[in-house]
Amino acid sequence: MSLSVTSITDLAARVGLAPTSAALLTAMTHSSYAAEHGVESNERLEFLGDAVVDLAVADLIVREYPDLDEGGGSLVRSRVVNEASLADAARELDLGAVVRVGKGVQKENGRERPSLLADAFEALVAAIYLDDGYERARDFVHDALAETVRYAAKEPGSIDPKTRLRQWSEGSGRGTPRYELSAEGPSHAVAYQAGVFIDGDLFALGHGGSKKAAEADAARQAWERRDA
Repeated sequence: MSLSVTSITDLAARVGLAPTSAALLTAMTHSSYAAEHGVESNERLEFLGDAVVDLAVADLIVREYPDLDEGGGSLVRSRVVNEASLADAARELDLGAVVRVGKGVQKENGRERPSLLADAFEALVAAIYLDDGYERARDFVHDALAETVRYAAKEPGSIDPKTRLRQWSEGSGRGTPRYELSAEGPSHAVAYQAGVFIDGDLFALGHGGSKKAAEADAARQAWERRDA
């Protein structure tokens, strides 16, 4: 099956918004595209979405992790509501394939920039909030980030596998790890496989029930084999 969302219509169906949603179209409009075409960018929606994501994640932590005190909850939230984690959530939704960018960003393959993806995710959350209200936006954030929160809550001070592997890889001069995904099985029970490449070489294969889980599994295995 295809892993890619290829249009605004596809994305709308995936997140439960109308394909004609003006807010959704704006959410998928990077400032570079807006400047070239004289339309509104997603920057205002990103500002709103940032607040909604922060509240929704705090809500999830308080509801699901009663043993975490204020300090622990703050640490978990900071590990979840950041550029890297939100960019991962955007990749899970294939937002890079949908967001409208200007010619310069397109030429530089800038669709996969973590900052661009994180902003697009927050803008998408804002679009859901504006069209369907806070509860729908909250539930969307919970679905998108629950696994990240769950991992962070296990050891609030620890580093997630992908970040740990990236820090080691970049620190040792091997560059940023690159992940390639494949999937098989019916839509209600998709199994994902992720290969992590470091310095052009396949380092490890990971598996999981979501793209994020498969990439994290691959990162864990690569970490364990880093000195082999």
